[in-house]
Amino acid sequence: MMESKIPDGPLADKWSLYKSKAKLVNPANRKKLNIIVVGTGLAGASCAASLAEQGYNIKSFCFQDSPRRAHSVAAQGGVNAAKNYKNDGDSTFRMFYDTIKGGDFRSREANVYRLAECSAHLIDHAVAQGVPFAREYAGYLNNRSFGGVQVSRTFYARGQTGQQLLLGAYQALERQASLGKIQLYTRHEMLELVVIDGKAKGIIARNLETGILERHAADAVVLASGGYGKVYYLSTLAMGCNSSAIWRAHKKGAFMAGVSWIQFHPTSLPQHGENQSKLTLMSESLRNDGRIWVPKKATDDRNANAIPEEERDYYLERRYPSFGNLAPRDISSRAAKERIDAGHGVGPMKNAIYLDFSDAIKAQGKDKIEAKYSNLFAMYEKITGINAYKEPMLISPSAHFTMGGLWVDYELMTTIPGLFALGEANFADHGANRLGANSLLQACVDGYFIAPYTIPNYLAGELNLNKPDTSHPAFEEAENTVRRQLDRFLHTNGTLSADYFHKKIGRLLYEKCGLSRSREKLEEAIIEIRELKASFEKDLRITGDNTLNSELEKAGRIADYIELAELMCYDALQREESCGAHFREEYQTADGEAVRNDDEFCYVSAWEWKGLNNEPELHKEPLTFESVELAVRSYK
Repeated sequence: MMESKIPDGPLADKWSLYKSKAKLVNPANRKKLNIIVVGTGLAGASCAASLAEQGYNIKSFCFQDSPRRAHSVAAQGGVNAAKNYKNDGDSTFRMFYDTIKGGDFRSREANVYRLAECSAHLIDHAVAQGVPFAREYAGYLNNRSFGGVQVSRTFYARGQTGQQLLLGAYQALERQASLGKIQLYTRHEMLELVVIDGKAKGIIARNLETGILERHAADAVVLASGGYGKVYYLSTLAMGCNSSAIWRAHKKGAFMAGVSWIQFHPTSLPQHGENQSKLTLMSESLRNDGRIWVPKKATDDRNANAIPEEERDYYLERRYPSFGNLAPRDISSRAAKERIDAGHGVGPMKNAIYLDFSDAIKAQGKDKIEAKYSNLFAMYEKITGINAYKEPMLISPSAHFTMGGLWVDYELMTTIPGLFALGEANFADHGANRLGANSLLQACVDGYFIAPYTIPNYLAGELNLNKPDTSHPAFEEAENTVRRQLDRFLHTNGTLSADYFHKKIGRLLYEKCGLSRSREKLEEAIIEIRELKASFEKDLRITGDNTLNSELEKAGRIADYIELAELMCYDALQREESCGAHFREEYQTADGEAVRNDDEFCYVSAWEWKGLNNEPELHKEPLTFESVELAVRSYK
């Protein structure tokens, strides 16, 4: 069932060899084949546009009112590419190694090398689309550094890189829609995957404006629906982000992998009250010039500017001198949590640290800092009322990105033939920790450069088979499953809102399956999640009816989150090591660094759904390293 399908040959040649041998579909036959793409972010929009350009018939689904509202729009800092424009020693192999090491040696070599290999093509493609990357005075594309690397390979469009890349993908999507090759279904949410004879053949989608359930058939289904970080409730993700598409596919037979590998971003705005619904991301690019510190004295209530230099602890520079404030995200976030837990937190709730630009302003001048980050500083002041040119920003770690997702092979196909997962919806490239500016890269590379080869390779074998039809009993069964669940939500008649349960599961995960975990906390969490699930089934109250109803939408998403949270805890419990963002308190050095166990856990954990109230089944995909040596990850 789990076959990675990694091509033979040298690492640097695997992708070229795959493309040279991939099966093709005749242009005349492409118009006979239908593909569903769920999600219109960078991965989904780029995939839909690319396949439509080839001649396939595409149905594109998003729950937002416009494809442009996909969460890729929120990414700020940049996109990585091994162009070596700074002539500072970068290369495809160095980018590959940085990414493998950044993920703590818990990802496939072949997938990661392909990501680095395709990165340079993406920049050329985006420039051709008109993406306004920052440029130097002479007109050359500019670069900056992100965490976990010692070169400058991040291309950026001020603090709006995700938005600008998404506009490029969106215009390609809309062009194909205007040509009739893409049908856009906005305000539609996928609620079930349809599997016929073991293959993905369609979806059940709900029209969120009318409540009508719709059947859609296709020869292949692509899930590009993003990550599930919103399971923590307080996160940098938009309120609508959810796990339902991938979770419904999981319950139909698609394995989930690396589920507990969750990235906490070190630079978001801290929680400021109990009624808050999300947290705001502040770009990692700020760590190029900002210095992170806390008062050396615990519970120091003085204004930041009143604390003299000798009484400040620049703890990242102290602990990780080689990388300093650009240490990887998992390390930086844990270090922040350690300082906050030790009583050195700052801000009204003592849950933050300082990000200080005073030294950079003195050295470079306010104008230079303003040119780099003005929109980020303006956003910060609008939210907090604080002028970060005059006093340090308050920042804190928060749930941000999920390295885990649907298990996929080298072709980005799940364990269900015909079902593909792209971007953050899959587990493929980042291992146990993602390096900054690799998220936009993976989404674009998957959609523009990988799926347009691998999906036709699959479809070439489907041409002579019976076409899927929405009258098939599998569609009726799937629709009835969805209808029963919606009816159950509407008629539970409890007293508690969907948001109540979302907040409860989020707080539970932050405390017991968050930045640090332990066997005791995880075992407690599994029991508490089961209790919460039982409460959800009898105490939920949904007002309104089965038409336009945002509370009904939430109920389905939170039901999926509760089940997903239990699997996250199982995954974290069985992995008795610390690696990347997965930090088990029992497995650390005397100075608090992660202790990996390569002898027993050098594999990808892939989980199979075994039914309600049954424990999931673990499958292991061994990881082999032929081009790099396993080493203790050090940024000191």
